[in-house]
Amino acid sequence: MIQQRVTKYIEKEHLFSPDDKILVALSGGADSVALLYILHTAGYHCEAAHCNFHLRGKESDRDELFVRQLCERMEIHTIDFNTTQYATEKHISIEMAARELRYQWFEKIRKECQADVVAVAHHQDDSIETILLNLIRGTGITGLLGIRPRNGTIVRPLLCINREEIIRYLQNIG
Repeated sequence: MIQQRVTKYIEKEHLFSPDDKILVALSGGADSVALLYILHTAGYHCEAAHCNFHLRGKESDRDELFVRQLCERMEIHTIDFNTTQYATEKHISIEMAARELRYQWFEKIRKECQADVVAVAHHQDDSIETILLNLIRGTGITGLLGIRPRNGTIVRPLLCINREEIIRYLQNIG
């Protein structure tokens, strides 16, 4: 069962303890929804954090509405970003702008709500992709490690499962 594998992985990698508060980065996509459900049903104290980057028009607003409904009985933090303006001002790509905005805000909210860590939904397939991209770029040995389970207060509890397993899990829970 996925939930047991993830909780064993959390313990093995010392990502957080059962007494910790977890801020879950919740985009509204399958990966982050599965992460929230797995952690919540495993008994972890979770709060959710959702960023609306306004990059996909009405779809972005639908994602926000979905996560608000999903978290009816849970604390949720949301924010709107003018990602395009930020990217222009900083002379960076939209992707880099969204990443900077997201992680800066996650850290701010983590401190405000006194969460111990921020859990993001990277999984095995993301780690493999990272290794391949690093190989193409001509990485050193550290680039062959893929995505790390922990980077400061950012943790990745789903690195022990792949996308196909996530989809199957969501289908099973409806």
